[in-house]
Amino acid sequence: MPEIVYRRPDGAERRIEVAEGLTVMLGAVRNDVRGIEAECGGSLACATCHVYVDPAFADRLPPPDADEEEMLSAVAAERRPNSRLSCQLKVTRDLDGLVVEIPDRQL
Repeated sequence: MPEIVYRRPDGAERRIEVAEGLTVMLGAVRNDVRGIEAECGGSLACATCHVYVDPAFADRLPPPDADEEEMLSAVAAERRPNSRLSCQLKVTRDLDGLVVEIPDRQL
């Protein structure tokens, strides 16, 4: 299984194996990763699973679609060029080692 690294604002990291086909958000929620709120459960109706994706992985991900872009405009923390909603990031073998930084706030 691919390993996803969740990095908290204080630098603490959790390395979690996430099954292919699941989302980065589900990997966090199912493993009690603090900082990923996921209030809408991954239905793209909130922005509480906002993460910053390691730029080294940017070309391995599809670009955000219009709905994700709209939700990203409502994030609580600073929006950056590498901001994504983790509910929209499906885990694949190519994402093994992906590092996502959790913002300092989701609400």
